[in-house]
Amino acid sequence: MLSAVANPARQISPHSLAGVLLPLPLAGLYDYRVGDQPVAMGDFVVVPLGKREVVGVVWGEGRGGVDPAKLKTIHRRLDCRPLPEASRKFVDWVAGYTLAPPGAVLRMAMSVPSALEPLRDLVACRLAATVPAIKLTEARRRVLAAAAELPPLLPADLAREAGVGPAVVKGLIEAGALETTPMAPPPPFAIPDPDHPGPLLSPAQRQVADHLRDSMDKGFSVVLVDGVTGSGKTEVYFEAIAAALAAGRQSLVLLPEIALSAQWLTRFRARFGVEPAAWHSELTDAKRRDTWRAVAAGSAKVVVGARSALFLPYADLGLIIVDEEHDSGFKQEDGVAYHARDMAVVRGQIGGCPVVLASATPSLETMMNVQAGRYARLHLPDRHAGAILPAIGVVDLRKDPPPRGFWLSPVLVKAVEETLAAGEQAMLFLNRRGYAPLTLCRKCGHRLQCPHCTAWLVEHRHAGRMVCHHCGHQIRPPTECPECGAEDSFAACGPGIERIAEEVAHRFPQARLAMMASDTVSGPQAAAELVRRVADHDVDLLVGTQIVAKGYHFPMLTLVGVVDADLGLDGGDLRAAERTHQLLSQVAGRAGRAERPGRVLLQTFQPDHPVMRALARGDRDSFMATEAQARRDAGMPPYGRLAALVVSGPEAGAVDEFCRKMIRLAPSLEGLQIIGPAPAPLSLLRGRHRRRFLIKARRDVGLHQPLRKWLESVVVPSGIRIQVDVDPYGFL
Repeated sequence: MLSAVANPARQISPHSLAGVLLPLPLAGLYDYRVGDQPVAMGDFVVVPLGKREVVGVVWGEGRGGVDPAKLKTIHRRLDCRPLPEASRKFVDWVAGYTLAPPGAVLRMAMSVPSALEPLRDLVACRLAATVPAIKLTEARRRVLAAAAELPPLLPADLAREAGVGPAVVKGLIEAGALETTPMAPPPPFAIPDPDHPGPLLSPAQRQVADHLRDSMDKGFSVVLVDGVTGSGKTEVYFEAIAAALAAGRQSLVLLPEIALSAQWLTRFRARFGVEPAAWHSELTDAKRRDTWRAVAAGSAKVVVGARSALFLPYADLGLIIVDEEHDSGFKQEDGVAYHARDMAVVRGQIGGCPVVLASATPSLETMMNVQAGRYARLHLPDRHAGAILPAIGVVDLRKDPPPRGFWLSPVLVKAVEETLAAGEQAMLFLNRRGYAPLTLCRKCGHRLQCPHCTAWLVEHRHAGRMVCHHCGHQIRPPTECPECGAEDSFAACGPGIERIAEEVAHRFPQARLAMMASDTVSGPQAAAELVRRVADHDVDLLVGTQIVAKGYHFPMLTLVGVVDADLGLDGGDLRAAERTHQLLSQVAGRAGRAERPGRVLLQTFQPDHPVMRALARGDRDSFMATEAQARRDAGMPPYGRLAALVVSGPEAGAVDEFCRKMIRLAPSLEGLQIIGPAPAPLSLLRGRHRRRFLIKARRDVGLHQPLRKWLESVVVPSGIRIQVDVDPYGFL
């Protein structure tokens, strides 16, 4: 029943064969017989699979060669918009590049099954032409008076207008005083106004905005908007969105932290008069259904979303923007491993629309494409409205260490005191959640470790829990050591932001303190409220993790202190230096974004590290050139190719035995090197033992074909999984 590549026919006639792609991790298309009615490519259809029914997509004509007795017939076509051709091409391309089953990629495009169900007819109610004689209470009189003055409303809306309960309206409908009438569902999103007055752009911003506007009608292109923090990149690419709106086309904006984009949404509303359609994991099921349908219908004109928004079924996508394109949050590690920035460029090429990448710290991959002439670059060298970049200083912790039991050096403490005395705000940054990353027994040295992962349990003192940040395993802090039985012997080692907040509360008791981390800010509403408090100066001192670096604008924030600038420099990650430079640059960019000048202090034990020197000098380009040369010399991305295979299973011995079989079948090609298998740094994750192969190739050597043949040559035993990651970003 399994079929191969489909023949791209638009219409498939009755009683012939159709190749249907199912949203399951299967090897390809399945042939089904078409019933009495024709189907077209992209149609969503219900088909039998074993003893159940599943919804798939008609991908083309079937290939045949299947025993007719085994063929099954498509049950029915769903009455909804077909999956657009560009979406189908995108699914095929992503599957081919990531070596993932096409059905696994399709599942991301079909993430809202309820959106394929028929629209339910809405029923409004209005005053009956003849109101029968009924007993009238005060509540009933209010409903009838409201119905006489207002257009037909949904029963719940009429009850709300009249200030009564829904039962009152229901009773009047049953009594014949109100009559019902069909009602078209209201559009879920207002259309943004491209001519709504926006902020006044500087000459430099206007020049970049005009270039983006001019590119809107020229088909596919990629432009990097390279602007320092606070230069107004968002307002500039809003002008490209305005041009797409004026042309009647859809725009997609990808943000790395969509659930925490409160200020971005406020700026969008100020520019276009309404909010865009949002797409992220915090949406309710009903909102996701309505948004998916509106995107497919083309009525959602602007979508702002997380990386998964790339796979929505856009009716007419005319512009893609990737904000903070350097951010590692755009890389999906689980399931289908892909990088949303790179796939956004592919989606733009398939749809023939421009792609805008925006960042103050562009990735090395993007800069290489600029230097090769594949991407254009537009530069915004200055902050908007006369603000100046903050001065960055390095605090050598070898010379100015904190007192024993504390984590803030005297230099940083003094700077915070001066900032608060001036009536300004300060932010302390540490990219580590919780209270302490490690807890050990003072008596025997036992460390509290996750039973399911190669990871320490992190103390979250506010929640009274020890938590694994990889699998979510939680326990209450033990009162005695499970190894030696000693009571109250555990000590917290190292700081998380809760511990820094504890020190801040001790040192600055009068300061109004807030913490901002992914586990302390639960969802967009909580994030918006915290951002409002900081912007309104209801907070004096903010302690946060990397989410505070995501483009926030706080006018009175003039000091940023980085508690541990060295965190992230080690660990064997080939992008460690680049990521640290990007993260600390973005954090530093939160200071002095308005009239008052800002300053940044980096606490470090490595003041002579190239990253620290580059940050202190403000010399990004020299650092990137040095980093690029080191990668080029090592043949590492983006100057070489890399893929990772992670083999996992519940039994370590079975995983090792399978890896030995794999290595015997590994490809042997000039310019291609197989490294491993070796235990992954997280050799146990969620109860599965993990071994890793790294496949390194010269840039002129094809990587996908030998990988595909290798994977096809092995028979994977039950319980064993192979995770493929082409262009890996994480190495845990």
